[in-house]
Formats: sequence, structure tokens, C-alpha cells
Amino acid sequence: MAVTKITVEEFITVSKLYPVIDVRSESEFKHAHVPEAYNLSLFNDEERKIVGTIYKQQSREQAIKKGLDYFGPKMKEMILFAERINRTLENDNKTFIVHCWRGGMRSAAVAWLLDMYGFKVYTVVGGYKAFRNWVLVQFAKPREINIVGGYTGSGKTILLQELEKRGEAIIDLEGIAGHRGSAFGRIGLPEQTSVEMFENKLALALENIETKYTNKTIWIEDESQRIGAVSIPHAFWEKMRKSLVYFIDIPFEKRLAYIVETYGVLDRKELAAATIRIQKKLGGLETKTAIDYLDNDDLESCFSILLKYYDKLYLKSLKLRGNTKNEESEIVSKEELVQKDNLIEQNQPKAYLDNYKIEIYSDLVDPKINSQKILTAFYGRN
Repeated sequence: MAVTKITVEEFITVSKLYPVIDVRSESEFKHAHVPEAYNLSLFNDEERKIVGTIYKQQSREQAIKKGLDYFGPKMKEMILFAERINRTLENDNKTFIVHCWRGGMRSAAVAWLLDMYGFKVYTVVGGYKAFRNWVLVQFAKPREINIVGGYTGSGKTILLQELEKRGEAIIDLEGIAGHRGSAFGRIGLPEQTSVEMFENKLALALENIETKYTNKTIWIEDESQRIGAVSIPHAFWEKMRKSLVYFIDIPFEKRLAYIVETYGVLDRKELAAATIRIQKKLGGLETKTAIDYLDNDDLESCFSILLKYYDKLYLKSLKLRGNTKNEESEIVSKEELVQKDNLIEQNQPKAYLDNYKIEIYSDLVDPKINSQKILTAFYGRN
């Protein structure tokens, strides 16, 4: 079988069918890669450095000869590696997609070996670099977006999950980022990936929606541009800032109860450290008071201080948001929302989602007049 070269656009489709083998070095792969790809390095970091130096200072031919010194002893293990992957697949199709950084000699060498052994092999024209170019293009594409807004503790992620169950297209930015947002968002979670890896995952999530749905508006939780250590790509962030906001106003007491339940199980030292990180904006006295409450296991009082702080930040961000329908933007008063919430709680059926009740209700702001809309929901313990 001959090795087949495919474009990056073909790669996006074919990679959903067959495993991807990235033959770049371990540090290149660790920094960022195609999601779900396997790493089978032709050269490790030190070997790559040596071969690259010979290529620059001597010649291509000398670099190839040196590369063969490293490649030869690894051939058998590479075949065994591919066989192990193949055995984990439901379909024993013996097909792989191989790529390196630019679709050059590294991927060609491994593709040749796998092909000679009997595997069907595709290589990507332009390699990982072409994939990265494709990724960046995805963020500039025109897309219809609805933003689920609301103060901290409103259950916006739960609402997104409910929308998905109802057949809506959603992007969970916090899930992709591996961070809950805010100074407390990384506690209890694995280390975040690089910004580049976040972009790769987001681009493929957007492409999957494009493939699965036809002209469907995407629902996304309102976020700061930075989510922990990663940043939402600027072109996509601009679209989010100009998109319609569906604001969920949940009473403070219900949000506080949710925050206490969610974050109260986390390590106290890490909670204290996160509180100290926002001391400059929170204020010295409020920081000390919050930590004192935390030390005395009074989580409700501690999180009450922090929740009020984040409410002020979010309200400020809403006022700075760009508009799509009109230069004027209206947010229905909190009193009206509380009255509406009480009416919903008394008279409307509620959908049960795990331990919480949540239901989506009618808009309170005409989208033809204002760029912000109010999406009310009842949210509380089952």
C-alpha cells in the first residue's frame, strides 16, 4: 500500500475515523497537539537538537545519516506501539494518520515504516503547522452566538447542560479550559493545558458543532477573556462580546448555598491562598475577615463576602459589554426578577436535573430593542 497524502481539511474528517500519530518530540507534543493524538517520537528532544544542528551546520545528507542512527534501533518498538493502538480499536482496520511539524522527513520516515509493515497510512500535507493555521481560521468564521450570563453561582454550566439535552448547540469553555473561572477556579482540578492546546480543543469543538448542526446558534457561558492560565482567542472573544446576553438572575441566597456546597469541600489552605490572590481588589479588611471566617469553618459568611465582590465585578463587565441591536442596553431590575422568580417557583413546572431544579422561561427584554435579554430560571435543591 502506498502512503496517501491528505490536506488539513481532509485530515479533520479522516481523524474522526482513524488514530492520529504525532511523531514530534515529547516536549513539542506536551506543549500542544491534536486532541486525542498519540505521541510516537521519531527523535527525542536531545536527538532532535543534534540532528537539527547537523542539518544547519553541515548538510541535509549528514543529518539524515545521523537520524538513521537513532531511527534504526526504534523501528521494532514503533511497530509494536502501532499494534498496541490498533488492538484497542473496535475496528481492526490497521489505518493510521501520521504527522510531524511541517509534514517533512520525520512523518515520512515513520509513515514509510508503518506502510512497509502493512498498515494503511495517511500523512498530512503541512503537518501540525497546517493544522494550527486551520485552528486559527475557525475563530474568525461568522457564527451566531447566544451568551448565558449571570452572577457567580447562578448555575450557568448546569443550564448549558440542560440546553444540550434539549438539542441545542453548546460550547463549555470552562470544561475545555479545565478551569471554573475566578481565582478559585483551578482548585481541585488538574493542571491546565497551554493556551495553544486550549485553542486546538476549542476549534475542534466548533467544527464538531458545524458538522452536527445546520445553522444553529451556539450557547456559551459568559466568561472573561482569560480563564485561568488560558485565553479565549481574540477574534472569537470579540464575537462573544457582541453577542446577545441571556442574563439569569438567581437570588443571592440560592447562589450562596450553591457556592458553599460546590467550593466548601475544597482544601482550606488553597481557598485561603486564592482569597489572598485577590486581596488587592477585595481590600485588606475584607480579605482578613473572609479568611477569619474560613479558619472558623464559617463558610457561608466567608463566601458571602467573596460572592458580593464577584457580583460587583460581573455587573461592571455587563456595563462595558458591546451591543449588537442598539447602543442602549437594559437590565431588568433585581426586584422585578425576584418577583418573577417567586411567581415561577409557585406556578411553573420545574425540570429536574440531578440534584437541582432548573427551567428556562420567557425573555423579559425585546431583542429587537436591546442587545441584552433576561433569561430567568428557578434554581434550588431537589
